[in-house]
Amino acid sequence: MKKILLIYGHPDNESYCNALAEAYKKGVLTTNAELKEIIIADLKFNPNLQFGYRKRTELEPDLLEAWDKIQWAEHLVWVYPVWWASLPAIMKGFIDRLFLPGFVFQKRENSLLADGLLKGKTARIISTLDQPVWFYWLVNHRPSYWAMSRNTLYYCGVRNIKATTIGPIRLSKQVRREKWLTKIELLGQKLK
Repeated sequence: MKKILLIYGHPDNESYCNALAEAYKKGVLTTNAELKEIIIADLKFNPNLQFGYRKRTELEPDLLEAWDKIQWAEHLVWVYPVWWASLPAIMKGFIDRLFLPGFVFQKRENSLLADGLLKGKTARIISTLDQPVWFYWLVNHRPSYWAMSRNTLYYCGVRNIKATTIGPIRLSKQVRREKWLTKIELLGQKLK
């Protein structure tokens, strides 16, 4: 039985990203997979990594619970909007505070290299845009995708990272939005 963790990174629980997360969840619930969720906006934590890696700030209970879920999961599904070519601040703060040395990566002695500690996990990134997907890929070179896939998840040992980018959301018609929801629900049914 596959263990899926759905991580919702939009600060507004009434956004279209929320509808996408719910569609994915609906698809997973038609399978025999186990599903857990993290709704970052509902967590109580300071998103500021105040001392960087120089000094560890004690993790709040909600972050400790989130860490337990990440360890439990085999497949991480991230749903978030792309804002200013990056992640929402609350999601970035979640990653800054929780994706720490000794948790998700281990720096090598006398080396600039590190070893990822999330080996064996896979991921799916579902992100929304207010620009055409082709423009985001060809002109802007997918900066938030590279930040999440290569510079965060891959660095931490996650492999087989897939992405679904949806846009433009702004000015999209209801018919188009329904098609996107169906697409995401099918991804959930296929546990991808």
